[in-house]
Amino acid sequence: MTVNNFFQFLVPKDKKFFPLFEQATANLILMASALHEVVNLPPSERVTVYQKIEEFEQVAEDITRQVNLELSRNFITPFDREDIYALITAIDNITGNLYGAASRMRLYHVDKITKSIRKLTEINLEACQSIDYAVQELRDLKKIKRITDACLKIQKLENKSDAVYDKAVADLFENENDAKNIIKYKEVLSVLESAADKCKSVASVLEGIAVKHS
Repeated sequence: MTVNNFFQFLVPKDKKFFPLFEQATANLILMASALHEVVNLPPSERVTVYQKIEEFEQVAEDITRQVNLELSRNFITPFDREDIYALITAIDNITGNLYGAASRMRLYHVDKITKSIRKLTEINLEACQSIDYAVQELRDLKKIKRITDACLKIQKLENKSDAVYDKAVADLFENENDAKNIIKYKEVLSVLESAADKCKSVASVLEGIAVKHS
């Protein structure tokens, strides 16, 4: 048992980090939902949702900053300090990629949304929902199977995103003749696939925390 784990028995339940993690993942779902909404709207109706995504990205930055601030203030933490930092950083990386995908679609005027882009936003949303579920289960680390099951689902979703991305890029090079379109669509697809990779990174951190406390 680490010194940090020993002190957990001597202090009240954490009231700082768990709420911040849960705020981060709730915001993550809002962002992933908004991105999935954008790709199912006509171009003329996307501006308002893009603005919401920008707001969610700012919220994510604020939460990450607050977690790091709490780390500097608190000696006792609910689990290892490096894991807290790794978890909030990994969650923030997802929001960065989701925001990046939205920004590219907006800046590059990606008006025609392909089935692959829609599918990748759907996969990311489902992965973010699983992350939110697993993070809520961190409050009770005795039920680690719930966490590991959610992580397994995230990993399977990431594998699916790889397959969707590979096929989409292959189809793009085979069927698209406009070099500009190839570049901008590949950029969007790449960032969406990267977001799924970042979801898998969160799953790895969560599994590591669960194993340490099993």
